[in-house]
Amino acid sequence: MRSTREPHDLLGKLHKQHAQDRENDRTQTGSFPIVRKRGAGRSPNGSSRSRFTTSVLIVVLCGMLGFGFAIQINNPTSSYEAMSEDELTRLISETSTQVQNLEQRKTELTNQLDSLKAAADKQQEVERIAKENEETSGLLSGRLPAQGKGVVITVSKGSKEQIDAATMFQLLEELRNAGVEVMALNNVRVVTSTYVVETKSGLESDGETLKTPYTIKAIGDPQNLQNAVNIAGGVGSRLKVKFGANVQVTSSDKVIIDEVRASRSYTYAKTVE
Repeated sequence: MRSTREPHDLLGKLHKQHAQDRENDRTQTGSFPIVRKRGAGRSPNGSSRSRFTTSVLIVVLCGMLGFGFAIQINNPTSSYEAMSEDELTRLISETSTQVQNLEQRKTELTNQLDSLKAAADKQQEVERIAKENEETSGLLSGRLPAQGKGVVITVSKGSKEQIDAATMFQLLEELRNAGVEVMALNNVRVVTSTYVVETKSGLESDGETLKTPYTIKAIGDPQNLQNAVNIAGGVGSRLKVKFGANVQVTSSDKVIIDEVRASRSYTYAKTVE
C-alpha cells in the first residue's frame, strides 16, 4: 500500500524544479544574450528621431525625382514629343537633304575611284580628277564664281526694329541646312568662316557693311530653299512678325553668283606634294 504523502512529495519537487528553472532563465551567463520583448528598453526619443530622419529622406528623394522630371519635360531637345509639327517637318526635310547630299558625294567619289582603276593612263586620270576636285574646292572656298538653279531672297529694312545679327545668321544657317551649295549675302561670298555682327551703322559681314535691302543669292534645290525661308514659324516668319521686314523669295533657273574671295594665305599649313 502506497503512502498518501507520496503524491504530495512529488508535487512539491515539481514546484521546486519549476522555480529553479525560472531562476536559471533570468541568470546572464555571457553565452547567450537576454532577448527582451519588442519595445522593451527602447527609448521613445530614439524611435521618433528615426522616423523623422526616414521622413526627411523620403521627402528629399521625392523632391529630386520631381526636379529631374521637370527638367526632362522642359528640355525641348530631350524628346521629339516636345517639338511642334512645323519643327518636325523642317527637321525631316533638312535631314533628308543632308542624306541626299552625302549620297551624292559618295557616288561622285566612287565614280572617281572606278574611273581611276579602269584608266589606261592613270597619271592622266589623276590629273583630271584633281582638276575636277579643284573646281569643287574653288566653289566651296569662294574663289570661283558659280551659277545654277536656286533662289534670290530680298529682306527689307525692319519697320518695327532693326534686324539683329543672330536672325540674319540664322537665315544663312537655315539655307545651309536646306542644302544650299553656293551663297552670297549682298556683296559678300558666304563660306564656312562667314560671320555677321552688329555695328553702330548696322549689320556687318566679314568686314563688309551690309546695306538694306539685304539680298541673298543661293544656288541649290529651289523648292527646298524656298521652304526653309517660308516654313510656318521659321526665320521668315520671325523677320516679318518681330522686325516688320518684308521677305520675298524668288525662284530662278539661273542664279549667278560672281562675288568671289581671294585665295587665303596660310602661315602653318602647307600643301602635301
